[in-house]
This record gives sequence, C-alpha cells and structure tokens, in this order.
Amino acid sequence: GADVDVLAGCCGLAGNFGMEAGHYDVSMAIAARTLGPAIASAPAGTVLLADGFSCRTQAEHVAARRGRHLAELLAERLAGLRSPQ
Repeated sequence: GADVDVLAGCCGLAGNFGMEAGHYDVSMAIAARTLGPAIASAPAGTVLLADGFSCRTQAEHVAARRGRHLAELLAERLAGLRSPQ
C-alpha cells in the first residue's frame, strides 16, 4: 500500500497556456496556490506523482523537484520485485 495525498486544483501550466510568455505570471500564481505549497511541505523523500507532462514540468519550475509518471513509478517498483535469474 501507499499513503497518498491528492491535490485538488491546477498546476497552472495547462499545456500551451503556461508556455506562452504572456501567461507566465498567471501560470506561476496558480501554481503558488496549491502545487508550490504542497511540494514545499512534503518530506524530502516524497515521490511526486504527476501523470501530465505540464504538471511535471511545472513542478520542476516551481520547486526544482522532478514529478514522475505513474507508469514510471510502477515499472521501477515491479523491477524491484523480480527475483534475479
């Protein structure tokens, strides 16, 4: 099992919206409402799970933390369960 905290809200990047220079300030303000504080308060070893490319990218911009896709995490954990042959 895993202990999971699910964030409600938007990371602020939302695809092309946050990539456009004219939207940078709005994008960062949205991220500062939920994503930034959640990452800042998470213990150092906490896995940041974000299936969307935009959310993973925003996490790196906001908090210099790499978000991971669920498939990436599952593959890593499954590889650890395999017995050596």
